[in-house]
Amino acid sequence: MAANPSFDVVSKVDRQEVDNALRQAEKELTTRFDFRGTGAEISWSGEEAVSLQAETEDRVRAALEVFKDKLVKRNISLKALDAGEPRTSGKTSKIDCKIIQGIDQEKAKAISKAIRDEGPKGVQAQIQGDMLRVTGKKKDDLQAVISLLKSSDFGIALQFTNYR
Repeated sequence: MAANPSFDVVSKVDRQEVDNALRQAEKELTTRFDFRGTGAEISWSGEEAVSLQAETEDRVRAALEVFKDKLVKRNISLKALDAGEPRTSGKTSKIDCKIIQGIDQEKAKAISKAIRDEGPKGVQAQIQGDMLRVTGKKKDDLQAVISLLKSSDFGIALQFTNYR
């Protein structure tokens, strides 16, 4: 007898797509007229962090909007971007952004509880590191769980992989 059908709930972002969006935003910041002479820059500041800076708080916020626009065009959910508040030091304002990868324990527990409470009977969710494995007796039940999770907002971008 075959194992029960299952799928994984993950929150992963393709780093190459984020890098492409960053490069496009960087190019736009250097060519757009309203950013000339404002010192607007965007760059990686670690493995999963992006740093934006400009001479004024307004320009650094505008640069963040340009970056968000590029992320959306590359099909990256803005829920995967955790942008901090602008902070000013001397003549420059900076915003540090973090790219969120994986599902933390608290969110995983909330997702698991939502599946238990609102999902079909006979469906189980197990937390496995930074992802959830959902198993059930029928594929229709798993489809119902996917619909439930898509309609709910857990504050992170969810993807459904490894569907068997």
